[in-house]
Amino acid sequence: MTVKVLVVDDSGFFRRRVKEMLQTDARIEIVGDAANGKEAIQKTQELKPDVITMDIEMPVMDGITAVRRIMAIQPTPIMMFSSLTHEGAQSTFDALDAGAVDYLPKNFDELSNKREEVAKILCSQVWAIGSQKASLKKKAVTIPAKSPVLKQPSLASTKPAATIVRPAPAPAPAPRAPGPGKYKLLAIGASTGGPVALQEVLTKLPGNFPLPIILVQHMPASFTEAFAKRLNQLSKIEIREAKDGDLLKPGLALLAPGGMQMSVEGREGNLRIHIHESEPGQNYKPCVDTTFSSIAKVMPANTLAVILTGMGADGREGAKLLNRGGSTIWAQDEKTCVIYGMPMAVAEAGVADKILPLQTIGSQIVSHV
Repeated sequence: MTVKVLVVDDSGFFRRRVKEMLQTDARIEIVGDAANGKEAIQKTQELKPDVITMDIEMPVMDGITAVRRIMAIQPTPIMMFSSLTHEGAQSTFDALDAGAVDYLPKNFDELSNKREEVAKILCSQVWAIGSQKASLKKKAVTIPAKSPVLKQPSLASTKPAATIVRPAPAPAPAPRAPGPGKYKLLAIGASTGGPVALQEVLTKLPGNFPLPIILVQHMPASFTEAFAKRLNQLSKIEIREAKDGDLLKPGLALLAPGGMQMSVEGREGNLRIHIHESEPGQNYKPCVDTTFSSIAKVMPANTLAVILTGMGADGREGAKLLNRGGSTIWAQDEKTCVIYGMPMAVAEAGVADKILPLQTIGSQIVSHV
């Protein structure tokens, strides 16, 4: 099976570079390109790609408008290229609200100096998104309707299904019924598809939510502050980017800063955030495992940890430690994930107490806490 890709960018140089990188993966077929959003809509209808890579700022029609129209007439997974600026971050989140499923930084220096590394990341993300869409067509899976909180059109026809034969997952442990006041911390980890998933969950929480909240989303350093501000505007609880020394407080959600690692230190009633550099070999910055593992040391039995959509297995080892200590682990279900990687890893490890559709996770948190 090959994943068919349409490349959209007003820069001929960037289109060539993207196509050259995609051509390094034999599983990917480039079916066409377009120089603006209007051409992208036409070629999407003609070529029916599995994935579209889309620039944001283009003449004739910008990328966000194109995403919105494509999702209305022919829903297709779209990955945005975004500049590493505050304005670029805002536009990227607008594109995700419009229906895009993922994004990559548009960094011309890295295209020249780290071409092989960038190509590997681009191809892996395009393949993961596109192959799951193609597999879904074959399986004809029914996806639950989206929550009205989300601004984007539903990706029901593009949500992922399994693309490889996997061994049967280990049986999940019997759900542990929480006693009164059992939970004292809520921790959530996410990656691909996470910005929209986090918005869906956090906007369901009331302003008097009684627990501190820790958020870890794979995201560039220049994006997390803008993302936290966006979530804060949409939610009833307070949400902001975490800073070293921040005290955990009920109803306050602290988002791990991009490019760094976030740990929780101290004792119950006086837990604080520690922001630190990554250790050699750490691929994710921030890393869910790093944060969850630190929580397992200071709050092993009283944490509700949730793993949302994302590629890879980040969060699995931290979830194991929390589960071993008596905490509760929830995972997003396959049907509502953009990429069923991180939740799948937790489910197959047998430590997920519940596997839930995205649209119910927020309300379930409220009812349990």
